[in-house]
Amino acid sequence: MEPCRSLALLAGSLGLVSTLIALSTDFWIVATGPNYSSHSGLWPATHGIQAAGYIHVTQSFCILATLWSLVSVGFLILSYHPALSAPGRGPLVSTVMAFAAALSIIVAMAVYTSHRWSQTPSPQVQTFFSWSFYLGWVSSVLFLCAGCLSLGAHCRTHRAGYETL
Repeated sequence: MEPCRSLALLAGSLGLVSTLIALSTDFWIVATGPNYSSHSGLWPATHGIQAAGYIHVTQSFCILATLWSLVSVGFLILSYHPALSAPGRGPLVSTVMAFAAALSIIVAMAVYTSHRWSQTPSPQVQTFFSWSFYLGWVSSVLFLCAGCLSLGAHCRTHRAGYETL
């Protein structure tokens, strides 16, 4: 149980950090033209301009994934202290929360990717995805790993039987 739980905690923590960095930075898309270069993220810098609907969906699901992963990592940390958690239930709750975080971030990234790919490109401007975007996809893989490892930790948990009562 111990290696799975420790690796799940590491993967969940890395997923949480990568989601927070991807959510807070503005290097999701980079556009280069003949005389300029600019980048944008999920939080529009110009005031008064309404963000597109797909941006709001991506923001919401990224925030949801961050909250789910925070709960997942929290329950894994609590599982190291038996007095603070129900025996054997920390990894199970962490599994469910990690998979919920993975699903949320996958929905967010799929919405953003599909909408950006469907836009018609301008002949003067070349746009491409940047590192914040890729960090969002990496976090989905990390959350899936954390969920699988938490499930492995839960399945290997020693449960009290009639013999120990």
